[in-house]
Amino acid sequence: MKGVIISVLVMVAMVQFMAEPTVAVTCGQVDSYLAGCVPFLTAGGSPSTACCNGVKSLEANTPTTADRRAACDCVKAAAARYPNIKEDAAASLPQKCGIAMNIPISKNTNCQNIN
Repeated sequence: MKGVIISVLVMVAMVQFMAEPTVAVTCGQVDSYLAGCVPFLTAGGSPSTACCNGVKSLEANTPTTADRRAACDCVKAAAARYPNIKEDAAASLPQKCGIAMNIPISKNTNCQNIN
C-alpha cells in the first residue's frame, strides 16, 4: 500500500513539474548578452565580435514567444538607461551581425506584438 501511495505522489509531482511554465530570460541575462554592443549602439561603426556573439546568444536563448517578449521588455528598459542610443544602429544590429532575430533592438517597440 505504501508503494502505491508513494507512486501516486511521485506521479502528481511529475505532472505539476511538467505543467510549470518555463521561466523567460531575465533582464540580467539580456544585459550581459548586449553589454558588448553599447559602443556600437551609441557611436555606430561596426559591431564587435563580442557584441555579435551576445546577439547570437540572445537569439539562441529566447526560443519561445514569452522569452522573446520578456527579452524585448528588457531591451527597452536597457535602452532607456542609454539615451544616446542611435535608433538606426540599433535597428541594423541583427543584420550587421548576420542574424535573423525576432527581437527588435529598439526603445520604441511594442513587445506584445512579438511572436
